[in-house]
Amino acid sequence: MQTNAKGINLIKQYEGLRLKAYQDVVGVWTIGYGHTGSDVHAGLTITSAQATQLLQKDLQYFENGVSKLVTVPLNSNQFSALVSFSYNVGLNNLGSSTLLRLLNQGNYAGAAQQFPRWDRAGNQVLPGLLARRQAEQALFLQPV
Repeated sequence: MQTNAKGINLIKQYEGLRLKAYQDVVGVWTIGYGHTGSDVHAGLTITSAQATQLLQKDLQYFENGVSKLVTVPLNSNQFSALVSFSYNVGLNNLGSSTLLRLLNQGNYAGAAQQFPRWDRAGNQVLPGLLARRQAEQALFLQPV
């Protein structure tokens, strides 16, 4: 599966576009639409076209990861919400989450209720993260 337009727009909206590298709230060097990794460092600048390329590459990574972790059928919106979630919190966190455990047990409603619990970064509740989780939850629950 691939992330649908609603999922991509959600990621772009909440990650924002930054063409100059910056440190996020927990100190991770970030650029573009939330791209992180060893290739991001202080002083790095990119173009918007490069940001889009990085997003596409990152999406493939997270799409593959979600596909491997989830063992139950998903519709396009559910899949895209999980890609956005893991794009932000990481595949390891998705893999060890109650959200995934409930989902893989077939408890879709219970899994959806877990999204808002992921509203912290650096042990701080962040209103922007709660808004993102609520948007991901709404997308997850939206029929296709």
